[in-house]
Amino acid sequence: MGQRFRLEKLDKKPHNLLLVISTVAILGTGLAMLLSSSFYRGMILFQDPFRFFKNQVVFAGVGLGLAYGISRIPVDFIRKSVPFLLVGSYLSLLLVFVPGIGLTLMGATRWLNLGFTSIQPSEFVKITMVLYLAFILSKKQDQLNDLGNTLLPPFLAAAGFVFLVVIQNDFSSAIFMAVMAMLMFFIAGVRMMYFTALVTITLPLGLLALLTEEYRVQRIITFIAPHRDPTGAGFQVLSSQQALASGGFWGRGIGQGVRKLGNLPEAYSDFVFAVVGEEAGFIGVLGVVVLFAVFAVAGYRIAMSRGVSFTGFAAFGLTSLILFQSLTNFAVVVGLIPATGIPLPFFSSGGSSLLSTLIIVGLLGAFSRQGDSTLEAENG
Repeated sequence: MGQRFRLEKLDKKPHNLLLVISTVAILGTGLAMLLSSSFYRGMILFQDPFRFFKNQVVFAGVGLGLAYGISRIPVDFIRKSVPFLLVGSYLSLLLVFVPGIGLTLMGATRWLNLGFTSIQPSEFVKITMVLYLAFILSKKQDQLNDLGNTLLPPFLAAAGFVFLVVIQNDFSSAIFMAVMAMLMFFIAGVRMMYFTALVTITLPLGLLALLTEEYRVQRIITFIAPHRDPTGAGFQVLSSQQALASGGFWGRGIGQGVRKLGNLPEAYSDFVFAVVGEEAGFIGVLGVVVLFAVFAVAGYRIAMSRGVSFTGFAAFGLTSLILFQSLTNFAVVVGLIPATGIPLPFFSSGGSSLLSTLIIVGLLGAFSRQGDSTLEAENG
């Protein structure tokens, strides 16, 4: 993993084209499904059936603008900005605990009140964590066996992020971030002995945090036996599975789903994929999965083209962020794992999720545009 080599001039266009096409296709499909899934809820809550859709379109427009702007930023500037992003991310996670600035909803303190809207810092901190780990692990490729000077600082930085997210009552995001951090250490080529020790330390701590909160234990029980309380704790899971099953092969038709009419909580956010299954059927579900697969191929091609470098590690980690979030959401909706609260990128209602996703697209665009360079210079 520590081998250094020169990158020849890259054929950038295929990477960019596939990234752009897949992004536009997923975003367009996501907006269409959000309109369908949120129509009823918007009417009930706000007497405006387009309320959630209009908000999402605004965030999509802002996000696309950010993505384009970020894609034009020199990679060297992005890399040098990582330490400042690290400090800013820690501050944003701490600010949610400041009265008048932080918002607490449903027992979770995860949001910053900006007046005109609110944002969830942890969605953006995931990006910073990946960039920071890529920055450190690529810069010190020849010193990966140095536990104290090379591995301990990034481990503590990632652990700090995870801890702050846990105490915000966002356990699922914390676990997700811990898994992503371990993935980054693994692909960087950290010795298996250290990697195994990392897993050995992290796993018991995760189990302890899981068992210390009653609602987390209840989620596990509900996942194992949802039929024990079909009108209470198990209602969400069972409704999701029923929506998927009712769609058959071709689906009821876009906009024709019935489970979203009060029988599928969070139909426009965490469980929008169930609406896809009901209205577009198996063929629609397969189509969405294929779109995410194409996006992942585009991202991983960019990562592979950049090699052992900051951009290579960052592209791999950022692509994995979107892919793993998608797979996690799919698994929850079909009943393979307990409910996590992790949204489906591009589809679920929520400005923070959509903005962070499109920022990732912009970063991947910036990494794909970098042509003639040497890895020695990039890692210097």
